[in-house]
Amino acid sequence: MDKHNIEIIGINGIPEIKPGDDIAELIIRSVSNQKCVIQENDTFVIAQKIVSKSEGQFVHLSGVKPSSFAKIFSQKSGRDPRLIEVVLKDSRKIIKIDYDRGILITETHHGFICANSGVDSSNVGGDEVVLRLPKNPDLSANKLVSKIQRLTGLSKLSVIISDTFGRPWREGHVNYSIGSAGIQPTVDYRGNKDTFDRVMKVTEIAIIDEMASAAELVMGKTLQIPVAIIRGFQYQDNKLGTYSILRNEKTDMFR
Repeated sequence: MDKHNIEIIGINGIPEIKPGDDIAELIIRSVSNQKCVIQENDTFVIAQKIVSKSEGQFVHLSGVKPSSFAKIFSQKSGRDPRLIEVVLKDSRKIIKIDYDRGILITETHHGFICANSGVDSSNVGGDEVVLRLPKNPDLSANKLVSKIQRLTGLSKLSVIISDTFGRPWREGHVNYSIGSAGIQPTVDYRGNKDTFDRVMKVTEIAIIDEMASAAELVMGKTLQIPVAIIRGFQYQDNKLGTYSILRNEKTDMFR
């Protein structure tokens, strides 16, 4: 493959995930059934939802006792107060409240800024069950890449765990990396010269986010393809995960 081309391969046939399922084994089996061969330098983009399911991050709302704030928010927004309580428990700070749309923009315990702490109620097994984000997505990605390497005998593979977030100032959602392993999170162009021989001082590209977004084009929300392989992109591993690119609040101009 030309070094300026990449290929994105959606992996079909991955079953509904249950707590304790071995995602790495299921991915390898599905790739094989698809007559595809895993290669050195492949990057696996894996939907957060199947990682959370395999790690048992389900919450049964019947066991949730809403706080006073959750009840007030429910009265003003029409949202289930038990769901709001799960959102609150998975946040360390509320950034913005929108009663009309029933949304809390929060900072999660991981440090992500997102709607409703990333708590998901779609495709998780009924109205009384919701799904939380993985406790430590970088650690989850590390375990997955290690297992896939061990099962395939390959040494240079990487994993990006992706989730869908909204964006300030633009409509539409995009996929971001919430956990990664085996790949450097950014490409730093600072110190290089541009076409006009000027030294670049600030350009640092978040390649794990760009790859997560690119993979969404074949994964979709209704296609039942929770995994994609990105092939042909040359990357390095600097042992840093997604947490390394979360902006410190002191340097964040928008909070």
